Amino acid sequence: MQFIQNGDYLYLTGGYGYSNTAGDHITYDKMTAVKVPDLIAAIVGGTDFSAFFRQITDARFAVTGGHLSKIYDTYYLVGGQRFDGRYNPMGPAHGPGFVQAYTDQIRKFNIFDDGNVLTVNHLSAWTDTDQLHRRDYNVAPQILPNGQEGLTAFSGVFQKTVDLPYLNCVNVDSSGYAANNTFSQYYNHYHCAFLPLYSEQNNQMHTVFFGGIAQFYDSLGILVQDNNVPFVRTIARVTRNADGTMAEYKLPVEMPALLGAGSEFIPLEMLPAYANGVIRLDNLSADTTLVGYIYGGIASSASNIFWINTGTESSASNQIFKVYVVKNISSAVHELNKQSTGTLRMQVFPNPNNGVFGVKFQMPEVKQAWLTIADSNGKIIDREALKNLLPGENIVTRKLSNVKLGNAYFVTLETETERATVKTIIQD
Repeated sequence: MQFIQNGDYLYLTGGYGYSNTAGDHITYDKMTAVKVPDLIAAIVGGTDFSAFFRQITDARFAVTGGHLSKIYDTYYLVGGQRFDGRYNPMGPAHGPGFVQAYTDQIRKFNIFDDGNVLTVNHLSAWTDTDQLHRRDYNVAPQILPNGQEGLTAFSGVFQKTVDLPYLNCVNVDSSGYAANNTFSQYYNHYHCAFLPLYSEQNNQMHTVFFGGIAQFYDSLGILVQDNNVPFVRTIARVTRNADGTMAEYKLPVEMPALLGAGSEFIPLEMLPAYANGVIRLDNLSADTTLVGYIYGGIASSASNIFWINTGTESSASNQIFKVYVVKNISSAVHELNKQSTGTLRMQVFPNPNNGVFGVKFQMPEVKQAWLTIADSNGKIIDREALKNLLPGENIVTRKLSNVKLGNAYFVTLETETERATVKTIIQD
């Protein structure tokens, strides 16, 4: 479900689960208001707490896997889907079947709550069947280069044309939204704990992501693409500069295990922060500052368990992690992911594959481009100048001969100004 806290009240919308009334799994059409301090006191005191929950019904809240955020006095329900029926990874036509519909929207509304009566005033929604077709992802509060509050929707699944995560992001402010196609996020694609930090002195917005699930991971400086979208240990940050440009950096530390997916970052209450929860980085005067905790999420026993899961390969994490911001460490090297600042947004699919695969990429304008395939020893086995390219999305297919299971190949796409390389694995 989506959630946000405003003062004493925690608001919960939608969410997916079993309904006794429907006799099936559904996406709930509810908004619930929880009075948090009174609920805590009742739990501690062992008294009845039912009076601290109030609920209204509204079909526009029937969303799961989206994000509920706030810009000034307006609430934004960003992305997500309505999913009814029992989940089946083979698709809606298998087993009992299900019905799935992305919202493709940012739904805006105001909440009026006097502690007794809860009402909602819906505003006009923004609809985009391409850029807002996202779920199970991160939407982080931001301070934008102009000093205003905003949001950024990072990555998400699935693209309209292929079952791959989005690599671009969508920036949102009180006047509208815009996709950023000059930035690509390769790490931390699914919902995970994140930490937003803004430096007013440098006019830089940093968003740090902790582990989770991603289509890519780093191996000795090379992006390895795995379209099974494995659990990862990667901690990375995305930085927006004063001119609005964005870049992704891999931090020199990792999660201690395959953790972070579905987790939340809970900040300390007394931190210097903006009204939307972004931490004021310049005001953290100590060299080392405890800023909050990572709570919950999935603990996985292996990177790829989705297709072999018997129910024992993963579990709910039983650990809480302290998060510190440490300043002025000259030895900490944050590695720039150079492909994050490019425009190609190259992805190979399927990956792993049996030697037959497609290469999907973007061309803002038609340029000369070359596709090179090399083996793990660096020997070039195929190089070709691509023809008949179009502005926008392009897909080319390739078939490798004499491949061996378990072998790795490096697929490189380059133009006169850009170069992108991903590693693909050959499997049966």
